[in-house]
Amino acid sequence: MREHTPRQVVAELDKYIVGQDEAKRAVAIALRNRYRRRLLPPEVRDEVTPKNILMIGPTGVGKTEIARRMAKLVKAPFLKVEATKFTEVGYVGRDVDSIIRDLTELAVRMVKAEKMEAVKEKAEELAQERILEYLKPLPERPLPQNPFEVLLRGSAGYQEPGEYEYQRQRVLAERAELRKKLLAGELEGEMVEIEVEENLSMLEIFTGQGIEQLGVNLKDAFGNLFPPRKKKRRMTVAEARRILAAQEAEKLIDEDQAIQEAIHRVEQDGVVFIDEIDKIAGRDQTVGPDVSREGVQRDLLPLVEGSTVMTKYGPVKTDHILFIAAGAFHISKPSDLIPELQGRFPIRVELSPLTRADLRRILSEPENSLVRQYQALLAADGVRLQFTEDGLDAIAEFAEMVNQQTENIGARRLHTIMEKLLEDISFQAPEEGGDVVIDRAYVEKRLASLVEDRDLSRYVL
Repeated sequence: MREHTPRQVVAELDKYIVGQDEAKRAVAIALRNRYRRRLLPPEVRDEVTPKNILMIGPTGVGKTEIARRMAKLVKAPFLKVEATKFTEVGYVGRDVDSIIRDLTELAVRMVKAEKMEAVKEKAEELAQERILEYLKPLPERPLPQNPFEVLLRGSAGYQEPGEYEYQRQRVLAERAELRKKLLAGELEGEMVEIEVEENLSMLEIFTGQGIEQLGVNLKDAFGNLFPPRKKKRRMTVAEARRILAAQEAEKLIDEDQAIQEAIHRVEQDGVVFIDEIDKIAGRDQTVGPDVSREGVQRDLLPLVEGSTVMTKYGPVKTDHILFIAAGAFHISKPSDLIPELQGRFPIRVELSPLTRADLRRILSEPENSLVRQYQALLAADGVRLQFTEDGLDAIAEFAEMVNQQTENIGARRLHTIMEKLLEDISFQAPEEGGDVVIDRAYVEKRLASLVEDRDLSRYVL
């Protein structure tokens, strides 16, 4: 984060998200505060809590994309969850503690992948040696010359030590020749038989939704009782190298150290994005506590306040995890959240609805824009797709019109418009190919009748 100033974070987010400057600034400041906190003395560092963010805005304006791109930018463990998937403990649904367990699992995989990448070259060298062992195995060692062994086993299978050494040197010489061919890539298509471990997937059934706590240490408990079985498989040298390199990389890394680093990363840099929080904010006139809404808020509160959650990798503290909540709040409002939870999201940012100009920019400006995506997809079938400026203007106009006439789903409306617009081209692309120009006349021909018929546009667009 030392290289990522708030201004640079906003500039990076601008590559993928159009507008919403206030939300980008809030996220950039929250990230920078994390870096500043690391520079503080230990006695002060623990007192500085993260400033959680509540994003308020209609669907399809970039709330999730901002959080996702931010986490990818700083390589932090990031988990997106939907508030509606959780209920109180004891009721049907997922326990909120599973958020932290899932985040920790994700961080462990992230750290292991980084460490395996660091030892990739060494692992590939070891994998190459194992392939040579499978292709040219060494001869069996001679039987011991102990007289008692000779009396027990007889002379069957006995081999002179000199003969064994001669055969061994011959195999090593043949391996040296194979090694040259292997390095030159001449043996990639050769078949080889290797041993691979079978996964003990039988225990996965216990770690399903709603009973995560039961499966926390289940694999560890049964892992020693049921050692991994090995089976032989025939495959090409290229495939064997990939599998064996992964096995060797796992042996080279220190798993305990990776787990401790992952837990530290979760506790200090973890980001949890809670979407649809407005769906649990409404207060219906019911007798007694509301299980599906206020119950979830009450269970989320300890996580956001700071608590310790037991995972299969050990206890994880949530005191310094950054929580970003988001919701449309078109029916309920932020004040409908329980007061304790409201206070835990001190930074409020409102994301504005997308205008026609925003939709026009979204079509072509971001690095992952829809125009570039469709051009790349259809180029695979030999179609060179070109969009004129007036064609893009027309697409934005129709998207805004449909959003106004039906539900406003923001930039997601562009997906439905583009898919309908290019339906015939996508269908005919493998047979016809060639150049296709999308201008205003083409857009109006394909979409005008659909947009004018309001009843039809509700279903089609």
